Amino acid sequence: MPNDVPPPVPGSSAADPSVQAGPPPVPGLPGIAESPAAALAAAAVLTSQCPSCGAQTTYQPGTTRLRCSSCGAERDIAASTSDITEHSFDDWVAKNPGAAIATVGAQTVKCSGCGAVSETTDLAGTCQFCKGALIATDHPAGLVAPEAVVPFGLAQKDAQKAFGAWISSRWFAPKALKKVGSAAGLKGTYIPHWTYDAHTETDYRGERGEHYYVTRTRSVSDGKGGSRTETYQEQETRWHPAAGHVNRDFDDVMVLGSHLLPEKKLHKMGPWTLGDAVPFQPEYLTGYSAVRYDVDPTTGADDAKQQMRSTVEGDCRRDIGGDEQRVATMDVSYSQTMFKLVLLPLWIASYLYQGKTWQVLVNANTGEVIGDRPFSKGKIALAIIAVLVVIAVIVGVVLAAKGGGSS
Repeated sequence: MPNDVPPPVPGSSAADPSVQAGPPPVPGLPGIAESPAAALAAAAVLTSQCPSCGAQTTYQPGTTRLRCSSCGAERDIAASTSDITEHSFDDWVAKNPGAAIATVGAQTVKCSGCGAVSETTDLAGTCQFCKGALIATDHPAGLVAPEAVVPFGLAQKDAQKAFGAWISSRWFAPKALKKVGSAAGLKGTYIPHWTYDAHTETDYRGERGEHYYVTRTRSVSDGKGGSRTETYQEQETRWHPAAGHVNRDFDDVMVLGSHLLPEKKLHKMGPWTLGDAVPFQPEYLTGYSAVRYDVDPTTGADDAKQQMRSTVEGDCRRDIGGDEQRVATMDVSYSQTMFKLVLLPLWIASYLYQGKTWQVLVNANTGEVIGDRPFSKGKIALAIIAVLVVIAVIVGVVLAAKGGGSS
């Protein structure tokens, strides 16, 4: 479903009466509010108060419910009436020439708990005055709205257990690292990712290498001070020109949509289970933060094409066959390109140790833990001393045995 303007987010003021909407924008100027107060129309806010006691509710990982932090009352998240939609990339680019996230300013959000107004580029956060949930359920023009979310499947206590297991496998980690797994140390946030689908057709040229063996001779030592001649088989390769055509369909090639976290670390965490994704509803963000993407769809598409190209090269090599392959050129065409924005859950812990910040990430979908950790100089020194003691004991036993034998 191509769109030149991102579609309304499920749960926004256009579809959900529990969401407070601001006044309309200036006529004839879409997306431009008539005053700072009227800017609230650009970011309606989900009401996250408990209907029983008025306290804040939060999404409960692994469920489809919101739970009150005060009285414990729970209520179900209404089932989405829409499916996860992907957008035609070519149509989006044609209708949004030169679109860039840098041109989209902060959005104004209002806390439904205390009414405080603030500006932010995040999709979700916490009110600094009452700790209420701030959820932007509408988006400025030019900003792609999330189509899907993989809800938190790992509760904070389970993330702490996963983190504890990770710590226990780090022998030389300082004791300070254990404090990071406390309730105050792990923060839940959603990280934006792009996914891309495409059909590719590729013409390639290269070479197919076929191994063969030739018999050769060489002079080697005979072990008696002389030499002898031996024969051996040496591998050679005949190269033949190769050309052909391959095609492949790609589905959900994932690209990180934010520079806030190191891409290599997230890749090491293993893939999220995109089969757990559901149509985006702002209720899944209550109690967590969610950052806005800062990687444009076009930049993400370039990254996705590089990933696809690497896979296509493997297809070309398999098509060439033989024992070895050389791929000289690949003319890859991409068509039927679709994309969407999906939010993925992560527990993040950052802590300061000896003047340096260290970070630990827990995949809130799979439980995988990746992180940096310092080495305890004290523990390393004790380990070295222990090794030296063991070596000294062994040497002493050997020397004592030799001394006893000579006497």
